[in-house]
Amino acid sequence: MSPRLDLALQSDLSLSQPLTVLGPTLGSDLSALPRETQVVQPFKPFHDHFAHQGFVVAAEADTPCQDAIVILPRAKALARAMVHQACTRASGVVVVDGAKTDGVDSLLKDIRKRVAVEGPISKAHGKIFWFQSDRQAFADWAAPEHQTADNYQTAPGVFSADGIDPASVLLLAALPEKLGARVADLGAGWGFLSAGVLKAPGLKALHLVEADHTALTCARTNVADPRAQFHWADAVTWRAIEPIDTVVMNPPFHTGRSAEPELGQGFIRSAAKNLTRNGSLLMVANRHLPYEAALTEAFLHVEEATGDNRFKVFHASRPRR
Repeated sequence: MSPRLDLALQSDLSLSQPLTVLGPTLGSDLSALPRETQVVQPFKPFHDHFAHQGFVVAAEADTPCQDAIVILPRAKALARAMVHQACTRASGVVVVDGAKTDGVDSLLKDIRKRVAVEGPISKAHGKIFWFQSDRQAFADWAAPEHQTADNYQTAPGVFSADGIDPASVLLLAALPEKLGARVADLGAGWGFLSAGVLKAPGLKALHLVEADHTALTCARTNVADPRAQFHWADAVTWRAIEPIDTVVMNPPFHTGRSAEPELGQGFIRSAAKNLTRNGSLLMVANRHLPYEAALTEAFLHVEEATGDNRFKVFHASRPRR
């Protein structure tokens, strides 16, 4: 079990079923919790991880529960929305567990202004604390029903929630006029790139592949076109139901605070596997990320199509088999 949660349970914390855990990641050890515990995790790889452990897992949920545990995310707006959601659903105790680098101290200070807090317990560069659920105390922390960025629907915690990512703008401007009949957007997010791709002549099918269920829900609003098909999936392991002519992507390069180039490298390999023999990949990346070797290993032809001091756009074609 999480060392902080373990200490809390040895102290004054008592948890009852039905119990919900909001937002656990791969680093969250829930092994000591009963398997009937509900885990709410919209990120597909993490969702599947806890499902394989035997927990009841959902991308989103609003059913009542007795107690709730909030695993603190990095995004402040999302953290507040999760606390509100926990208070809305739980009738008993709400537990907040988070690292100092994710802002647990600041959140604790804000919560103490609203309700009486028990704990807190410090351990492993973080804190855990708990309080009696109070729906009204955190009513103003609710996620907005309609959050927009440049007239696109977004949501707290999704990538580029407050505005269009400049790397995606650069990539969209670099796309050729014709992309083929079947296109996939790997890591589609809330759909900015896909909305632009839909303007390409001759397009018959567009596959939006996104691991974040919340972002994909936004994309369904932003990309309202019958040619669009939405896939809640890990782009690294996704397999298309039909050969793809072109893949476009602005792949993520971290799930935590540190850069993880292997994520983008996995996207590159996935693109190559899903493309036709003469298919093309168009991708944008931060200039410091080392993707050239992975591209050369996966494709016969690779070139930097354009770029600036922050980003580089690659055009790769003819995937190696």
